[in-house]
Amino acid sequence: MKILVAGCGRVGSGLARALALRRHDITVVDVDPAAFHRLGKRFSGHAVTGNAADRETLAAAGAERADGVAAATGSDEVNVACARLALDAFRVPKVVARLHDPLKEEEYRKHGIQTVTPIAWGIHRMADLLCHSRLDPVVSLGTGEVDIVETEVPHLLVGRTVAELRVPGEIRVVAITRRGRTFLPVEGAAFAKEDRLHIALLGTSAHRLETLLGMR
Repeated sequence: MKILVAGCGRVGSGLARALALRRHDITVVDVDPAAFHRLGKRFSGHAVTGNAADRETLAAAGAERADGVAAATGSDEVNVACARLALDAFRVPKVVARLHDPLKEEEYRKHGIQTVTPIAWGIHRMADLLCHSRLDPVVSLGTGEVDIVETEVPHLLVGRTVAELRVPGEIRVVAITRRGRTFLPVEGAAFAKEDRLHIALLGTSAHRLETLLGMR
């Protein structure tokens, strides 16, 4: 994929390096050419100096051919302007904007801009780590309303079915890893010894899941 990253601070440079390691074609845009040193000598992508909220800069960075744009500067205003240009002017299929003020998140989503809010995510993740001490958190979705956790199937559930570990609207087994292979189970699939369960749940349902797993 060809991906454009706006902003070469700690987040933008880290994202660019991570994507480059996955063998994507990465172009980084920043107003300060000195910021590109954060990419390191082994970075295989491209660097463009300019304002990411400027149409000509995005065009020079190849936005019209981009498969994705990540607006990760230190300014919410620049990130949103960059994201809207990418969506409206260059028709980029995937656009994500870093957002510092969580109060603006809903407003920007109305414009079709997917956002990542580090403050809100950090608050929910810290709460998860404190409250989910007996489960392994894998990822939070949205701003922490839904979590994916991983745990080994308890003995009391071996031989029981996926449907028996489902609470509609709250808890659902989304995948099972068995003998090194991960698959999407049907409702009637039975749990086997040493299965690793990947479970989606509401952040508010952690205690209920622990009860179902016999952890409480």
